[in-house]
Amino acid sequence: MTLPRRLIAEVLGTAFLLMAVVGSGIMAQRLAAGNDALALLCNTVATGAALVVLITVFAPLSGAHFNPAVTLYFALRREIGWPAALLYMAVQILAAIAGVWIAHAMFGSAIVEVSHKLRDGPSQWLSEFIATFGLLLTIAGCARKPDTTPALVGLYIAAAYWFTASTSFANPAVTIARAMTDSFAGIAPHSAPGFMVAQLAAALVAYPCARWLFADPARA
Repeated sequence: MTLPRRLIAEVLGTAFLLMAVVGSGIMAQRLAAGNDALALLCNTVATGAALVVLITVFAPLSGAHFNPAVTLYFALRREIGWPAALLYMAVQILAAIAGVWIAHAMFGSAIVEVSHKLRDGPSQWLSEFIATFGLLLTIAGCARKPDTTPALVGLYIAAAYWFTASTSFANPAVTIARAMTDSFAGIAPHSAPGFMVAQLAAALVAYPCARWLFADPARA
């Protein structure tokens, strides 16, 4: 695929992912009548299902990264060149922000918001490291059976919503965009840098780990 088509695929996939995350969070919060567990469950199902669809649709075009940490991982593996990788990361961030604004517009909220939901501390940063590391191991493990990637990534993120204290952002673009919504899915801008450092650190650690773990026996 030509680079412009790949970039448009990343834009559409990332924007729809944030519409799913934030839009379902707003809907769930409005309908759950204060029951945060029910709201989180609804948010989880919508996000996991959206990931399955979006990866299935856009993987043949761009690889369906939708995530600077995933793009960094593939750049380290030399499966995408650094100039293209940087463009991927830029459009992912911009598309994620656009997706949040579109979700706000659909639900009649203020388009531009700032989150006040603090997510600070070592437990949150560890959660984001684990969530991102596990996501990248899932992607690496699917390499031999790429047709399983959409379902396994969607299932992994759905599970990680519940077994991590941070509810598994696992994505720097998502983190930046969710700082711009004061809804159920938000994160205060003050908390976002710690999340992003943990996510990118996980990508740097996952690269050598996955390379060794999933290497051909002869190469290993």
